[in-house]
Amino acid sequence: MPGTGGRMSEFLISGLTDAGRMREQNEDNIAMAPEAGLVVVADGMGGHRAGEVASRLAVDTIRRHIVDTLAETETDGNGSIEVAVVRDAILRANRAIFECARENPEYAGMGSTVVVALFYGDKLCVGHVGDSRLYRFRDTILEQVTEDHSVVQELISRGLVTAEEARQSISKNLVTRALGIDPDVEADVAEHDVYDDDVYLLCSDGLNDVLADGDLEMMLTELGRNLESTARQMVDTANARGGPDNISVILVRTRRGFVRNPETLRKLRDQD
Repeated sequence: MPGTGGRMSEFLISGLTDAGRMREQNEDNIAMAPEAGLVVVADGMGGHRAGEVASRLAVDTIRRHIVDTLAETETDGNGSIEVAVVRDAILRANRAIFECARENPEYAGMGSTVVVALFYGDKLCVGHVGDSRLYRFRDTILEQVTEDHSVVQELISRGLVTAEEARQSISKNLVTRALGIDPDVEADVAEHDVYDDDVYLLCSDGLNDVLADGDLEMMLTELGRNLESTARQMVDTANARGGPDNISVILVRTRRGFVRNPETLRKLRDQD
């Protein structure tokens, strides 16, 4: 159960990814670049290691592009730079996966979901494709920030099923968008205000398919002061309930006023 953690200025961050109980391999990947205020979760699809290849390409491409760009770019304070760089990074990841699948027949049809969170100042930019999620835990209330690109979400939006019925649906894992399937993809990218002591949860569907929002909210309420313990409890509980899929979790506790240091980012870029 690999795990990592660190600090983003006054931020705290902890992440875990686990194969679960029913899968032979882990096709999820996570990436964290605390110096850039960046966290990424990707859930690969394809089998025969292709899913792992796709999600690794996703997180590596996104991390590299965002770190490289921000190392040479000063924020303008209104989020336009961050929104643009997140969107561009996701599109580059899509192209990288698509080209890799085209050049390697054994990877044909592979793809990946992704959710990206980039923190700066008093803001957060989130971009996503597929059904990997971002939640916000603020004032003891958990709220899903992203909206899944999935068949069941479309049914929910049309009022044809409830959220609980969707959790039980055999179609709950069918996504309507994913990286690498087509040469172009539409990513949802948005900016949000960040408050002191918000906790942001990024996860693959291996977590939220097993644990309801109420379960996640209760764990954050009871354990949330310790992000590492909370992340491990989430993964362990999902596994205790069968662990039918790979499980990835990243938790970030925020402080307003995060400022990137370009020199630190240049050092990080040069290490890659």
